[in-house]
Amino acid sequence: MTDPKKHPEKADFVNVKDWVFDLDNTLYPHSIDLFSQIDRNMTAYVAALLSMEPEEARKLQKDYYRDHGTTLQGLMINHGVNPDDFLEKAHSIDYSVVKPDRALGSAIAALPGRKFIFTNGSTAHAQKTAEALGILDQFDDIFDIVASEYTPKPSAEAYERFLKRSGVDTAHAAMFEDLPRNLETPNRLGMKTILVVPENLDYGLAQAFERIGEHTAHIDYVTEHLSDFVQSIISGFIDD
Repeated sequence: MTDPKKHPEKADFVNVKDWVFDLDNTLYPHSIDLFSQIDRNMTAYVAALLSMEPEEARKLQKDYYRDHGTTLQGLMINHGVNPDDFLEKAHSIDYSVVKPDRALGSAIAALPGRKFIFTNGSTAHAQKTAEALGILDQFDDIFDIVASEYTPKPSAEAYERFLKRSGVDTAHAAMFEDLPRNLETPNRLGMKTILVVPENLDYGLAQAFERIGEHTAHIDYVTEHLSDFVQSIISGFIDD
């Protein structure tokens, strides 16, 4: 089995016309720990909804996340929660920890073709995060969990709905993600797949399925630094 490559090869990206980016822990570094705020809010939501102690609520939350793709999907299936209420409360966070990333913004702007954010979160959360990063204007569209009819990645239906709305040609597209399992369908569809991992693989308390493991056949590339990787793609177009 071939390990994922770390440095972009021009032949893999020269024909890419659509660039698809996950949001959380992808467009911003895992070390910023923004998602931990959302995580705590989701645990609190589950605890209040089901009258559970925090430890018990967190375990159930993580079980739903693992089994259904998102905590929200598990809560909708098993408890009939209002998704809009959940998303509003989950994303009531402090975005000031996210700082502008001018290097990333310039790199994404230089990519030829269209750019999309494809997230299991809400459009409002994606807009606030991308605005804090200073990169919101670089994207043509945001496809969120509402547009996906609350069906999250890694479900094939989520990708089908994204492709139907965006018109992305998977043979000429690349996808950047932090969760290995969310790249399985893009790989099967013919997209170039890039896994964004924490620096020094410092995953903290992440669950096993959130980490890069031995099963990497569906991952073409792996990088710890998104902006450097994208800039290397651009440099490959220039340096002949």
